[in-house]
Amino acid sequence: MLDELRAREERLKQREAEVADRAQALSVAKSEIDGRLAELVAAEEKLSATLTLADDAADEDVARLVTVYEKMKPKDAASLFAEMDPDFAAGFVARMRPDAAAAVMAGLDPKEAYTISVVLAGRNANAPRE
Repeated sequence: MLDELRAREERLKQREAEVADRAQALSVAKSEIDGRLAELVAAEEKLSATLTLADDAADEDVARLVTVYEKMKPKDAASLFAEMDPDFAAGFVARMRPDAAAAVMAGLDPKEAYTISVVLAGRNANAPRE
């Protein structure tokens, strides 16, 4: 019986050692996961900042073009807008001052002006209303 108890005690010590090894391995794995997660969060923040810079730069470029189109003679701007895809042209018209946009639209062929107007009117048709 004493031998059985000693054998049982030895098995329990062995299991305790295995459990301790597993707990240590889990702790190491958790530390690695936490480190990688922190790296991913940092990379995501860096990517977000980069995307924001790119979006801001693109918005500045478009705003600069809008200003250029607004300062052009309406007749010249209209001939340029006539060559643009209506969706593309509508994006600029939407950002222009109303008086400048009106002058450009007035200089367009009525069908072209109508097409751009339809695009402008339908841009937010699917937006939620509540």
